[in-house]
Amino acid sequence: MAASPSVVPGYIIALRRALFLVLVVVTACAALAMITSAFQQNGITPQEVVLLLLYTLLILWISTSFWTATLGFWCLLFGGDRRAIGRVPPTGPGAPDPSPLRTALVMPIYNEDPARVFAGLRAIYQSLLETGRAEEFELFILSDTRDPDLWLQEELEWYRLCGDFDAHGKIFYRNREKNVARKSGNIEDFCRRWGGRYRYMIVLDADSLMAGETLVRMVELMEAHPRVALIQSPPLPVNHQSLFARILQFASRLYGDIFTAGINFWQLSSGNYWGHNAIIRLRPFVEHCGLPKLPGREPFGGEIFSHDFVEAALLREAGWEVWMAAELKGSYEELPPTLIDYAKRDRRWCQGNLQHLRMVFARGFSALSRLYFLMGIMSYLSSPLWLLFLALTGLEAYVQSQTMPVYFFGDNIFPVWPESYTVEMTTVMLVTLAMLFLPKLWSLLLLLRRPSTFKNYGGILRATLSVVLESVFSVLTAPVLMLYQSKFVFAILARRSVGWPPQNRGDHRLSVREAVQAHGGQTLIGVISGWLSYQYVPEFFLWFTPVLAGLVLAIPVSILSSSTRMGILARRLGLFLTPEEYQTPRVVQLLRDNLARHAAREAEREPQGVADPVAYALHLALLPNRPLSKRQRHHLRALVYQLVEEGPETLSAAERRSLISDPETLARLHLLAWTRSGIDLASSA
Repeated sequence: MAASPSVVPGYIIALRRALFLVLVVVTACAALAMITSAFQQNGITPQEVVLLLLYTLLILWISTSFWTATLGFWCLLFGGDRRAIGRVPPTGPGAPDPSPLRTALVMPIYNEDPARVFAGLRAIYQSLLETGRAEEFELFILSDTRDPDLWLQEELEWYRLCGDFDAHGKIFYRNREKNVARKSGNIEDFCRRWGGRYRYMIVLDADSLMAGETLVRMVELMEAHPRVALIQSPPLPVNHQSLFARILQFASRLYGDIFTAGINFWQLSSGNYWGHNAIIRLRPFVEHCGLPKLPGREPFGGEIFSHDFVEAALLREAGWEVWMAAELKGSYEELPPTLIDYAKRDRRWCQGNLQHLRMVFARGFSALSRLYFLMGIMSYLSSPLWLLFLALTGLEAYVQSQTMPVYFFGDNIFPVWPESYTVEMTTVMLVTLAMLFLPKLWSLLLLLRRPSTFKNYGGILRATLSVVLESVFSVLTAPVLMLYQSKFVFAILARRSVGWPPQNRGDHRLSVREAVQAHGGQTLIGVISGWLSYQYVPEFFLWFTPVLAGLVLAIPVSILSSSTRMGILARRLGLFLTPEEYQTPRVVQLLRDNLARHAAREAEREPQGVADPVAYALHLALLPNRPLSKRQRHHLRALVYQLVEEGPETLSAAERRSLISDPETLARLHLLAWTRSGIDLASSA
């Protein structure tokens, strides 16, 4: 590896992590001591021991998040972190890198909307051209798309992109025959085939958007620090209009700075990787980040889903530095537009993170890497732990309500009044709530310190009201997500794999039927739980109300929050505004302009398929000429007969893909489209 000095001295890193660890542990121990004293009235029962164990895990998790945000708040309050990678001087030359100073922008895609994907890529490339340094970058669209219609559209959009910018030889497209190992396998295939041409690669998601000056700055940081193998930029969510997405965009934008600054405070050169919007030094990545296939079957075995945490760990263990560049701006992504889509994305991530249980006990990882794996696991395991904690608390409250107090013991003539621990339990609850909600206050205080940014959030009064409303919304949706994530965890523990389906990224309002199907069971759980607690433990019912309200109101909250009209109305009222909405960044505006032009162009053009001469010729030119066995050839002919006699709707997507994957069969389909009437061959591919 590189022999240049580290960006930050080792003793600084050790001191910061020690401070963070002490703050987290002391806070958790103090809260645990208070709740333990409340349980010691008549000795601790086995059920109370379980409650204490659950609370210990949960308060450690809450304390970790709280102190991350608080340390980030203090850093930003005093002008930012002087030890951030963007503020320290260059560390000097390292070992010579023989690879050319060229950067590949790679975007793996899987059954995504081609219009959005290529509008975003076009915006990124336009932004790069405006920097005057576009010649230092080359762009790769790495398609794993299985849908044959989308495959053809991707090729046409790629060719149009190359033609519009005279970028043939600068922008590349390929579609893999088999999507082995999903995204990580897609990236591995790129590294194996083309990685030697580049010193760096910047990994993008299908919804990623990055300004040209940000891309250039990332390369400059890597060049300045030869020991750094990966720099993660914090992507900001933009571009959706639904109320749900706008609330999350506001929360991420306003609160995100203190969390990223806090993460950088204690992680420094041993940061993590989020899988996209990051720059990677290719040589160490290729040398150290080959991922094994885990023994056993999914969900815990097989291909590694959440490959990013593992790749970052492998780089750190090899002696390379991994950084979060909290000060980097101009990096964007899009959030799921509805609560249901958000939960579906969580389902995929949940499986990937729980798979890291295998990594926690694997050989070769440091304690810090194991901690990162545990934190990723805990981000989903906390939901079933909270669910279990609430259930046991309700049961304990019921048991206590059925216990008759004894006022006289032995020969005492004076009553012995039972001790009340209301103060201690109330204090525990208030401390827990404070750690959950104080980071929102820290963000508002930082906003007060910067009056020039008030207008970007609609003014301080509207920003404050937005924080209050966002807090109410988070309280209402937290129980719903708790049940969703608990269900996901239990399903995964039961060894049911979800695979890796494509995401729904576009704004759309949920129908009543969709909401009832998704949240009907949760509403029923809320009603039954509320009735039981009100009937048998009325004192507990009042404490339980916020959780019950979120479950009972899940259907209307999900429908209303999915509404684009409600999102636009909130914007007109100045609520949930973000700086990117107040003053649209150049690259975001370019994306919107590209989408508008694409919509106008497609409205005037008929759907294209293998019948279209341009689509046919382009697709044929891009197909590899692979030899087929007699059995495969007969199978394709049978599919052609089925298509002609029974129609394209009788073929599966995989069968239609196989038809257009063979040059000879493709030529036959094109000829049939022009010689046979009444056959909608265009829609068949």
